[in-house]
Amino acid sequence: MKLWQKNTGVNKTVEEFTVGLDREMDLYLAAFDVLGSLAHTRMLGTIGLLTSEELDSVQQELKNIYAEIEDGRFVIEEQCEDVHSQIEYMLTQRIGEAGKKIHSGRSRNDQVLVDLKLFFRSEIEKMVVQVKELFHTLIRLSEQYKNVLLPGYTHLQVAMPNSFGLWFGAYAESLTDDLEMLYAAWKITNKNPLGSAAGYGSSFPLNRTMTTELLGFDELNYNVVYAQMGRGKTERVLSQAMADIAATMAKMAMDITLYMSQNFGFVSFPEHLTTGSSIMPHKKNPDVLELIRSRCNKIQALPNEIALMTTNLPSGYFRDLQLLKEVLFPAFGSLNDCAGLMVLMLQHIRINEDILSDSKYDYLFSVEVVNKEVLNGIPFREAYRNIGFSIENGTYIPFKEVKHTHEGSIGNLMNTEITQSFERVVARFGFEKVQHALEKLIQ
Repeated sequence: MKLWQKNTGVNKTVEEFTVGLDREMDLYLAAFDVLGSLAHTRMLGTIGLLTSEELDSVQQELKNIYAEIEDGRFVIEEQCEDVHSQIEYMLTQRIGEAGKKIHSGRSRNDQVLVDLKLFFRSEIEKMVVQVKELFHTLIRLSEQYKNVLLPGYTHLQVAMPNSFGLWFGAYAESLTDDLEMLYAAWKITNKNPLGSAAGYGSSFPLNRTMTTELLGFDELNYNVVYAQMGRGKTERVLSQAMADIAATMAKMAMDITLYMSQNFGFVSFPEHLTTGSSIMPHKKNPDVLELIRSRCNKIQALPNEIALMTTNLPSGYFRDLQLLKEVLFPAFGSLNDCAGLMVLMLQHIRINEDILSDSKYDYLFSVEVVNKEVLNGIPFREAYRNIGFSIENGTYIPFKEVKHTHEGSIGNLMNTEITQSFERVVARFGFEKVQHALEKLIQ
């Protein structure tokens, strides 16, 4: 069944090429397609396009189909090219003529748009849950190891004292900014495109405000042409937010991989979280972290891939947009898997608490020695030159007492403030409003 087909058949090769992976990808959207149809048909009932009896029949059967989807019993059959066709086919088979009426005032264009927006909202909420767990794991470790020092590097050269408190806390604050980007994507996602039809509206007196409220959207995509232009833009903005989270995890995975090598020896992990070599019995490889790094780097390529796929498309719908599903949908699971595995690794990380006793790190404290002279009244440039000469002639003696007390430094991590900032961002999403609206709709 094809919603667009009349009396002419389609070349089999053309059909297979144009449908592509849509059946597989549309399984991600099935539950959301039902939710969109529940809202749309309730609205149709208020404008006289469905009788009360037809509406009751459609609503009940849509809820039955929703339950089948939730139970994993829903499939898109070979004769149906997408999820929209399958659900309309099932309705028509089960309740008759009323099932044929649900497409009134809709196009597959706005139908898939609303499916995507609902799906993206659900995936954003899952990402926030995962990021929140990772964030609090990092804050806990930051507090636990706030007094343990390690080398800080610039240009991969020993530079100044760092601490595990600072290091863990830095990635926690990075996630806070990443969540700001995800919230921006949420704001763009959480607008209702339903009722834009093929991108030019409908002559039916649709009540778009009603479906906006029923589906828990914050507001409409008001202009129907722009609603269609949002296809591709929403994916691009969302992928950029995902790329930012991925970048934070990729960088941390790289740090840990470096720090657990024998040349550094700053951290280690239990053997059951590492892998071995087929010929070198001593190896404990950080495969999990390397795969997190690679997966996250792949996700960082997403915004560019999506941008290139949509470059120079004029306004209106084009089949190119179908392929966005294939690159974006699997990335949600991959990013969440990476966050979950990063939490697992961090929960078992072992910290070397005696790193700086090695004399090769004595130069970390050169700035502390300079600052000590400055505090004794010597101008900074003269103190800098004095310590430089002592390093050159071998008389340098490190002063290993670190007294960093300003905001965000080793002695003043500001983790409470970072946590408050993070929780403020989380609260702005307003997931409870969406959950309440959808629960009410499905009941």
